[in-house]
Amino acid sequence: MAREDLIELEGTITDVHPGGLFTVKLDQGPDIQARVGGKMRQHFIRIVLGDRVKVGVSPYDPTHGIITYRTK
Repeated sequence: MAREDLIELEGTITDVHPGGLFTVKLDQGPDIQARVGGKMRQHFIRIVLGDRVKVGVSPYDPTHGIITYRTK
C-alpha cells in the first residue's frame, strides 16, 4: 500500500508497549495500535508517553497505524 492511501489522523500517545508499539488515543475516535514509521526509526526520533503524533491509518484495517510525525 502506498503512503498516499493512508488516512492521516492526529492523536496522543497513551501507552508504550515493548517492540516499538504504542497505543494512540485519536482525537476523533477510538484507541489504535501504532508503530514508528521508517524515517522516524532511521533518525532515532524518540516518542514518549503524552506526545502528540500524526498517524497514518489504512482504510482496510483502521485498528492499526504508522506514526509518521511527532508534533512539538
